[in-house]
Amino acid sequence: QVQLAESGGGLVQAGGSLRLSCAASGTIFRITTMGWYHQPPGKQRELVAAVTSGGTTDYADSVKGRFTISRALNTVYLQMNSLKPEDTAVYYCHADLIGHRNWGQGTQVTVSS
Repeated sequence: QVQLAESGGGLVQAGGSLRLSCAASGTIFRITTMGWYHQPPGKQRELVAAVTSGGTTDYADSVKGRFTISRALNTVYLQMNSLKPEDTAVYYCHADLIGHRNWGQGTQVTVSS
């Protein structure tokens, strides 16, 4: 089992920046991919960015050039720059083990116009 602890959400004005962190504990040596999804109000959860254990990254088109995902040991970060009101959502961290995905509790990001 893997437990995930997220931090770094909050309220920011459009154009501002936030950095989300997600620290994994438990059987971390089995983690493959880590990443972030978000769920805007009234919408489905969707991928924002992910990074494999080998360092390969993947981004949603809507955040390319603005967000950067990075990973250090058992922690994954999401640097969010040039934030837009449409980035407002609950952001969920995930950590994948073979055959199972673990989720964090979510952290709210609100971008005011």
